[in-house]
Amino acid sequence: MAIPDIAPYPMPGEKDLPESTPHWKPDPRRAALLIHDMQKYFVEPFLAHQSPGRELIGNVVRLLRQCRAIGVPVVYTAQPGSMTDEQRGLLKDFWGPGMKATPEHRRIIDELTPDERSRVFTKWRYSAFARTDLLGHLRELGRDQLVVCGVYAHVGCLMTAVDAFTHDVEPFLVADAVADFSPEHHRMAVDYAAQRCAVVLSTEAALEHLR
Repeated sequence: MAIPDIAPYPMPGEKDLPESTPHWKPDPRRAALLIHDMQKYFVEPFLAHQSPGRELIGNVVRLLRQCRAIGVPVVYTAQPGSMTDEQRGLLKDFWGPGMKATPEHRRIIDELTPDERSRVFTKWRYSAFARTDLLGHLRELGRDQLVVCGVYAHVGCLMTAVDAFTHDVEPFLVADAVADFSPEHHRMAVDYAAQRCAVVLSTEAALEHLR
């Protein structure tokens, strides 16, 4: 299947968020920000002037600006496009051939263009840790927290949070800085993360801690 059409839906607010099992708090001395798959191919299905696309882009921009301002490391994932069958592996059985290796598909949206201080990891599977050196990079930076934002909440964002947890990196899923195919998928990701692997919080809460 390809990426489905995404109908507008309300971005969850602070009062909609589940209580997280752990009580971790993002610490600017320990955290890195992950901007997950915010490429044109994945963002285009959202209408930029409607929810949740409007809030998704706006809130990720706010997180990026704050982290750059205070020196919190920023990392990105981006799929390469035009994967061979071997590179694509089992993904093709669920999603088909995927994006093409063209700027119209691969480029990270203009509002979030990486700067010279950012590291962009080529994304091969759902988790940002799969077949990448993300974990080693975090270790080199002395960072043991990962603030996750981007798309899609119940696919790569959630799997990355699970993998971070598995490697004893405290994950934070920013519930109104991720988006999904539907409110049901979005809610499932947020609920699972809060109960099993991460702290779920709003952009406002994340910014407050990262000041």
